[in-house]
Amino acid sequence: MGPDVPLLNDYKQEFFLKRFPQTVLGGPRFKLGYCAPPYIYVNQIILFLMPWVLGGVGTLLYQLGVMKDYYTAALSGGLMFVTALILQMTNLYAKQKTVTIERMQIQNTLTDEDEFEFSSCVGSETVKFIIPGKKYMINTVFHSLLAGVLCGLGTWYLLPNRITLLYSNIGGTVMIFVFGWVTICIGEYSLIINTATETATFQALDTYEITALMRPFYIFVFITVDLAHRFAVNTPILEQINQILHIIFPFLPFLWAVGILPPLDALFLWGMEQLLEFGLGGSPMSSNTKLLVMFLISAGTAIASYFIPSTLGVILFMTGFGFILSLNLSEIGFAFKHTMISHLASSKSKNMHRGLRIQFGWREFIFYLTVLMFALVEASLLHQFAGFSSFSKASPQAIASYVLIILLIIMWILREIQRVYLFGVFRNPFYPKDVRTVTVFMEKQRRLMKVGVVRRILLTLVSPFAMIAFLSLDRSLQNLHSVSVCIGFTRIYRMVWQNTENALLDIVVVSITQMLVLNPELWWNKSLDTGIRLLLVGILRDRLLQFVSKLQFAVALLLTSWTEKKQRRKSTGTLITLNVVFFPILLTFITISALLSSPLLPLFTLPVFLIGFPRPIRSWPGPVGATACVCSDTVYYQQMVPSLAVALQSALAAGSLGLSLPGSHYLCRLQDRLMWILVLEKGFTYCGVNIKGLELQETSCHAAEAHRVDEIFEMAFKHQEQTKILSPNHHFGHILTPCTVLPVRLYSDARNVLSGIIDSHENLKHLKDDFIKVLVWMLVQYCYKKSKTWESPGNADKNKKGSFPENHHSGAVERSRPLREEDSFSVDTIEDWTDDSDIFDLETRMKDRKDPGQWGTTPKVHLSIPGSVDAQSQDVPQEMSPEDKLYRAVVLGLPVVDKGKQEEVLPQVTFSCSYSELLSIPEEWRTAPVPTSKVNEMRQRFPEEWYRFILSQLDFFHLKEKPFNLLEDLMKDKALKDLYVHGVLSCCFGLFGLDNTVPAPSHVFRAYTGGIPWSVGLDWLTGKPELFQLALKAFRYTFKLMVDKASLGPVENFKELVNYLEEYENDWYIGLVSDLEWQQAVLQEKPYLFSLGHDPNMGIYTGRVLTLQELLVQVGKLNDEAVRGQWANLSWELLYATNDDEERYSIQAHPVLLRNLTVQAADPPLGYPIYSSELLHLPLF
Repeated sequence: MGPDVPLLNDYKQEFFLKRFPQTVLGGPRFKLGYCAPPYIYVNQIILFLMPWVLGGVGTLLYQLGVMKDYYTAALSGGLMFVTALILQMTNLYAKQKTVTIERMQIQNTLTDEDEFEFSSCVGSETVKFIIPGKKYMINTVFHSLLAGVLCGLGTWYLLPNRITLLYSNIGGTVMIFVFGWVTICIGEYSLIINTATETATFQALDTYEITALMRPFYIFVFITVDLAHRFAVNTPILEQINQILHIIFPFLPFLWAVGILPPLDALFLWGMEQLLEFGLGGSPMSSNTKLLVMFLISAGTAIASYFIPSTLGVILFMTGFGFILSLNLSEIGFAFKHTMISHLASSKSKNMHRGLRIQFGWREFIFYLTVLMFALVEASLLHQFAGFSSFSKASPQAIASYVLIILLIIMWILREIQRVYLFGVFRNPFYPKDVRTVTVFMEKQRRLMKVGVVRRILLTLVSPFAMIAFLSLDRSLQNLHSVSVCIGFTRIYRMVWQNTENALLDIVVVSITQMLVLNPELWWNKSLDTGIRLLLVGILRDRLLQFVSKLQFAVALLLTSWTEKKQRRKSTGTLITLNVVFFPILLTFITISALLSSPLLPLFTLPVFLIGFPRPIRSWPGPVGATACVCSDTVYYQQMVPSLAVALQSALAAGSLGLSLPGSHYLCRLQDRLMWILVLEKGFTYCGVNIKGLELQETSCHAAEAHRVDEIFEMAFKHQEQTKILSPNHHFGHILTPCTVLPVRLYSDARNVLSGIIDSHENLKHLKDDFIKVLVWMLVQYCYKKSKTWESPGNADKNKKGSFPENHHSGAVERSRPLREEDSFSVDTIEDWTDDSDIFDLETRMKDRKDPGQWGTTPKVHLSIPGSVDAQSQDVPQEMSPEDKLYRAVVLGLPVVDKGKQEEVLPQVTFSCSYSELLSIPEEWRTAPVPTSKVNEMRQRFPEEWYRFILSQLDFFHLKEKPFNLLEDLMKDKALKDLYVHGVLSCCFGLFGLDNTVPAPSHVFRAYTGGIPWSVGLDWLTGKPELFQLALKAFRYTFKLMVDKASLGPVENFKELVNYLEEYENDWYIGLVSDLEWQQAVLQEKPYLFSLGHDPNMGIYTGRVLTLQELLVQVGKLNDEAVRGQWANLSWELLYATNDDEERYSIQAHPVLLRNLTVQAADPPLGYPIYSSELLHLPLF
């Protein structure tokens, strides 16, 4: 697709132009797309202005001095409440009036596209169109009450006298009064009349009608500040805030329309996440429930610390709870619950393995307890004996600062030295140059692994204790019952463990600032204690990093919109010019976006930037890993994720992936697989991640971006020998920065063209002979394995005598029985016969009903001449199914035979060795309708030496007593050999027919896939499912043997052939990619898998081999803000603009921003990853 593909197609453009005015005005539909009567528009205008009219009545009475302001507010609110109830009751009446002629009332989310037929100004269709009503009765009452309160307080908020007192400007008062009431009318309309679709949409479905509360909520926020200003005396700060908010209030419709203000669900989740991270020192959580629980516990800890009477108690409390809350409490609780269940039930929990669980045992418990004890002892001793001196360049706290500065520098160097690029710009000279093979790479990386171990020890044990020493020596802790001390120090005592690297950076910055600014009169030293300083530095650090990332994203999008030819649209030049001219405004947008911690939204991924609404760091509302677009390729990601998770543990612990924080994104690449990793939460010695697998069937856009990813990784890891030391990163500015490679156990995928092998006449000529050999081996193995199940305590004595329960007297003639009336052919014999019955299935069903004692024998049929009467049936029970009657009359009734004449289908088999029964194949497997001449021909072709060799390899260890010459007796038993001759011939007859021609490649392919054209032999063979599967398996082994012989050379002896077959049996799955067994083999980690394929367009046959081995997976870090920005646009474009066109511009390939891959990695239904793991808890010991 070209760069000028439409951003929205014609239909969606029309839809968007109807929806956006409705969003701006809060719900009125003035652009319908079809002709509507004028009263539709008039009614909506009246309803829109009704709150203003009702509020205007109160305002007028107040301005005339008739009523006081609060009575005015109560009057306007009461009138609005009554009006809202009347409107809702009108809607309910209209629905009841039309319910008798409508089958179902469906609330359609796209009602602005439906065409209504209006009959009158107040008709039922008119009412239902203008006032859709509420889904729940409780919302009908609650929203009406809320509308009354909103109108009353809004009237009070916008009283002209009140506005004049704030600004002393008549013109400003008029503007705020007029446009302020427009804002209230918009909020009231969306609450009580018709809720508009918001541009800021977080959830795809509004199940509980929360969207209607969004605009009134923000109006209430403004009113709350005004009320606080009214009742608070002499608070200049509140007055200034109130003045500012009164000016912003008329612009609320604009903020709602552009989607800056978040919906309520996203607002509360974002607010809790920000307070938990920056106010309480915690980490973002992977689910809403965990976030709420952790927020409440953390807030309770901070509040409790306020009431502790002694400073030592406060320090011990903060240190202890800071450490405990930084642990992976959910997993510790899970392990404790599992242990209790195991002890109570005396068995392991069936659900122990749910994703990658932390094995929390005594070792971990003792480690955590020891660390906690040391931390408490250190904090208490230092505070008790050295915590009263003021900060100076020689004080104990200053000495701790010097240690922390040294630790920060060392850890920073040790982290960067493990990555392929230093700072993402210059190539690391210490990084291994040859990373093509696992063994060579691991050998060369041993030094870096030692560096990683040192860094892990410094990060996990040394740094936290050094920071606790610094904090325990601080004089600010002497100030008991101080809110700022409780908040600041509760936060930092927890952050020391929860986010050690950032806490170390913050403390170093604060300590350096304290050394440079020693003047006690400065506000930094006078007004702020150390805890609040650390809080401000932490927020500033986070927002600064976000600003830099957002700026990089914006610049990259601007530049590539021109430098990448396929991204250059007709409007690109204009957009770039506008961005350059209004660059200060762009910087303002980026700054506001960073301050709010909200994504920078590129509209349609063009260089048109908006401020997205704040949302949780994981960007999506649903539970992690709950949905994915599962397909046949999903299994490859399921197999590799446990191994990848183990590799990630060591990489994250060593620091080779850089600074990994909640919200960090990584991209892994190997062959055709792309793994997207999102860090969701992090704490002391653990990290929670989600791994997604992207589709393997590459589209053109997917392939273009994957090719660029390959280029970046190859430049970083595979072309290092030709580069100079400290050479620059040629892809600097790309959102992907290579980090390292990880050894992961997974399947490598090799596809080969089989031309010259499958179409070779020489190979095909030997195919049948090899098939006979493989089939003989497989039948012997099948019977031998089955014989092991016959040996049981109840059958031991029988087996010693040489009689076996499965085939007792296999060749004996069936006992005669009295003839019955049903044996004669009459009308009654086909009483249940229908046109849908299949006479060819009757034989199989008859065999299924045979007596177990006569397994393998054929029932003898006694038929009377049609129409005759049989007199020998008086004392015989009348028990015979119509199916049996038809079997006797139709299948075996032609030609007619004399009464009493007995006919045997199979001759009696007499073994010369009593133990031959163990290897005897079922009789029904040798009943194929083949002529005697073919049997004799098969005897000539039968590989007797191979047959003897196979028998000689059997050990019969499962027999308690056996003759020493058992194998020789089995080899000499001709009857047993004849059974295998018949069995092999039956399978050959089913797969190849009776002719001896060399099979064509197409026939070989069909036989391999099980899609052979129908024949009498195949019909017989498919009637024996177990034998058919054995024959199909043998043929697939034969084909693989043919490929191996063509590639590796001929088989020299029987021993080598047996080794081949045993390897196929134990280490290979040979079948089709579409088989269920293929997926099971992948999950079971079979070492090798082989499949045969055919390309009808090219006319070639291909072989696919999967090999389980340890390979190097390349890992790179993505620009977090580029991902969040593109996901924000995706959410807006699909949930609001409903632009789900598969060829839309925003999903086209972008080699720098990886736009198509980023869209894929979003959570369904907006994205389409084929695999998404649950939260994986990675221990970082």
